Amino acid sequence: MRKLDHTTFVSVRQLTPADVDEAAAAGIRLIVNNRPDGEEPGQPASAEIEAAARTAGLDYRHIPIAGGFPPERIEAMAEALEQGPVLAFCRTGTRSTFLWALARASKGAPAEESIAAAAAAGYDVGPIRSRL
Repeated sequence: MRKLDHTTFVSVRQLTPADVDEAAAAGIRLIVNNRPDGEEPGQPASAEIEAAARTAGLDYRHIPIAGGFPPERIEAMAEALEQGPVLAFCRTGTRSTFLWALARASKGAPAEESIAAAAAAGYDVGPIRSRL
């Protein structure tokens, strides 16, 4: 997990149901899956990860991102971030980080703050900078 802000973390890889207990032990309360089901062979289904999260006492949201960042997904992420600590994941963490930055921007967060936090976590949000 990489820290984006005081209540938001991003995984650098696809989570599996086996990873959920570790997230719970780290204090995570909500897992946000930003990866569409069936994106790649062998990827765990959202329902599998959700079941593991619920068993571990965690909340779960599936906010899949593919081909862009529509306003309704940005708003859904902004709402999810209010329930932290949050662990978001996709395949590498990039889409989750972009969505986190866009959600923060939708609530008035300064662009430079999100850009710096993403960079500190190892992510470049330059491709969406104009939307922040």
